Amino acid sequence: MFKRIIEDVNAVRERDPAARNFWEVFFLYPGVKAIRMHRIAHFYYKHNLMFLARFVSQRAARITGIEIHPGATIGKRLVIDHGTGVVIGETTEIGDDVLIYQGVTLGGTGKDTGKRHPTIGNNVMISAGAKVLGPFKIGDNSRVAAGAVVLEEVPPNSTVVGVPARVVRQDGKRVALDQIHIPDPVKQKMDSLESRIIELEALLKEKKQ
Repeated sequence: MFKRIIEDVNAVRERDPAARNFWEVFFLYPGVKAIRMHRIAHFYYKHNLMFLARFVSQRAARITGIEIHPGATIGKRLVIDHGTGVVIGETTEIGDDVLIYQGVTLGGTGKDTGKRHPTIGNNVMISAGAKVLGPFKIGDNSRVAAGAVVLEEVPPNSTVVGVPARVVRQDGKRVALDQIHIPDPVKQKMDSLESRIIELEALLKEKKQ
């Protein structure tokens, strides 16, 4: 565990030009503190000490603003930069050398049981405010743009953007987007309202009869 913590600190120092020395990062960086406390909480979780696991994880959330469920599996050298508002669900799996920015959610949709949260591959970057929701994988070396909402699997070496997220680059090559068949949100809303009106009119007719 201590070796992992040292790796986590050194990973921040390599990625953050504002990090001046080891002890500053170790004691003062909320992302490092959250990961350090998670590794302790996860140890308790694996040994079925659920109350202690939850106690540590909730204390970490209060101190850092970063909520990591004690059941989440985190690999080596995870960096949570800034970190406020980050939420990581119970069945999330995170590989090595992952970079996560503030406001990211690695969560579920509420539709799944068992494995409910995403699996994040190695060397993945998830930018500020992105939401990755569901039990699928983000492939190795991929990038999730700020504010993206990812609802399905992302191939390795890809960049995804948008709501819902779409692959715009893969294996270093730009991917052409289908601009013709993009759903029209206004039309979808109008269709929904029209269907509701028809339904209500049918109910009124039944009551009159």
